[in-house]
Amino acid sequence: MSDVVLTATDGAVLTITLNRPESLNAMNPELLDTLAEVTRRAADDPAIRCVVITGAGRAFCAGGDVKAMAEGNQQAGSGGSSLVSRADVLRQQEEVSRLLHEMPKPTIAAINGVAAGAGLSVALAADLRIASDQARFTTAFARVGFSGDFGGTWLLQRLVGPMRARELYFLSEIIDAARALELGLVSRVVPHDQLMDETMALARRLAAGPTLAYARMKDNFVFGETNTFADTLTREAENMVASARTEDHRNAALAFVEKREPVFHGR
Repeated sequence: MSDVVLTATDGAVLTITLNRPESLNAMNPELLDTLAEVTRRAADDPAIRCVVITGAGRAFCAGGDVKAMAEGNQQAGSGGSSLVSRADVLRQQEEVSRLLHEMPKPTIAAINGVAAGAGLSVALAADLRIASDQARFTTAFARVGFSGDFGGTWLLQRLVGPMRARELYFLSEIIDAARALELGLVSRVVPHDQLMDETMALARRLAAGPTLAYARMKDNFVFGETNTFADTLTREAENMVASARTEDHRNAALAFVEKREPVFHGR
């Protein structure tokens, strides 16, 4: 597999690292295709109970590779692929955002530096975001005449509200980690040299938790994003009853009565 995306397993935690540090992990076609495939495998692997995504070097991800885009635009101007086919390819690459958002296991973005454009969108798709105090954030799209992709518009307005999301997209201002925490873009900010230690401690905790319950929690959240309150109550009830039938629930209930810590096996 291409080395533009690296993977490492620590117990039940999979870390995905974007690995084009010389270009601030900018997304070229090779990275995008590989990232989508790696994330799909992680979503489908029952041995993986938590997924971390981060970047190598000084950046999380600077967004799309503008140099590659400019070259692609020249080719398109001389008879390249059609608008529809290019959109289809992009949509398949965007699956990384959907998978991080919907896969039935917790996902964490460890934001070690700049997260811009599609890189920010991918970070927003994770369930939790831990940022280095050196991290910087920008939507960036307006700076290069783009409208945005990888789900950023859908995700951002749910985090900060429609008006603030529009402002962040229209102006493409760069915000620091403290402001990102204030806005609710990240769940915590830590010293730069502690980022991966803090992230992995959280990831291991989640991986040791009730993964079947986490999957149903995520299902409730995702369902509720596009359905009514009444329908979401029904979905919650169905998932609650299903959770009650698991071995993990029975063992945890007994551990609660016996005043000891439960052990979850994902069954």
